[in-house]
Amino acid sequence: MCGPRGLPAAPNLLYRNRGDGRFEDVTAKAKFDQAAGYYALSVSTLDFDEDGWPDIYIACDSTPSILYRNNGDGTFTDVAILAGAAVNEDGREQAGMGSTVGDYDGDGHLDIFKTNFSDDTSTLYRNNGDGTFSDLTFPAGMGLNTQYLGWGTMFLDFDNDTWPDLLLINGHVYPEVDIHKLGSSYHQPRVLYHNNGDGTFTDISQAAGPGISAERSGRGLAVGDLWNDGRLSAVVSNMNAPPSLLVNQVRYQNHWVGIKTVGTESNRSGIGARLTLQVGARTLVDEVRSGSSYNSSSDLRVHFGLGSATKIDYLQIRWPSGLTERFFDLPLDTIVTLKEGTGKAVQTPPDNPKQ
Repeated sequence: MCGPRGLPAAPNLLYRNRGDGRFEDVTAKAKFDQAAGYYALSVSTLDFDEDGWPDIYIACDSTPSILYRNNGDGTFTDVAILAGAAVNEDGREQAGMGSTVGDYDGDGHLDIFKTNFSDDTSTLYRNNGDGTFSDLTFPAGMGLNTQYLGWGTMFLDFDNDTWPDLLLINGHVYPEVDIHKLGSSYHQPRVLYHNNGDGTFTDISQAAGPGISAERSGRGLAVGDLWNDGRLSAVVSNMNAPPSLLVNQVRYQNHWVGIKTVGTESNRSGIGARLTLQVGARTLVDEVRSGSSYNSSSDLRVHFGLGSATKIDYLQIRWPSGLTERFFDLPLDTIVTLKEGTGKAVQTPPDNPKQ
């Protein structure tokens, strides 16, 4: 089972949308080509340092991961090593496959989760809020499942209790592992981690139904509220088999809200907008994101579980244009469309170069 080591690496490319239906290759101009020699797989965007500029995280196979920091001048710098998001806590590169972004511990900073090859753990990087990350895989209770080869993964609050849970899609690369009995299998079950709300997760896969326990060689994973009823479902692509539709069949008593962003000065879908929702003592944070997981793009509407809360204090949106505004009196248990420029403008911090 040979990995990619020894094979020629391909360069990362960045195409800038010109806004006229065409794209411009700005790879060299943006200094994207200075991160070379990697075997890149999944891509997730996030503003990890919260400076108003979208950064890019790339999970890489057999090489350290890449974290392109947006310098705000059209260029990027790979800061993964300095930020603590390149390797695991042992200082070892992993076979990164899929990645997802979410605030799993409720501290207002977006964290990163990455799936890896079998005989290894997935990796949970906690955002420390100072531009660095800490590998908290084992303290979070995710160090046991080493037999799976992970691909697509997504944070999703399936029970709407305000804490993002995690869904992992697994499957081996080589069908021959079944013949040679190498301690792993080509078809593998999915894994569902429930967020305990205290920085730890519990593997509830065994009790999560046949959609999770079914064994396939899965790859892509996309999540969305397919029936607009607040229950997130998942679509999975499988190797040499039909795709799977995992339907959330439990109706929880918790409340929820879905947010569809419409940009005017910003891009039409509001991609890159940062949403901060205040519900009592809880502050929920997410971003409008296209892509992530593994070769997949999920529902662009941002979903927030609200738990037992019966009122949203406000929702703040920092748009890609730099405008920050708040929306009040939002209804619960429905999907709300919010248009840029229709909220109450909020004065932005003076140290934010974009705003």
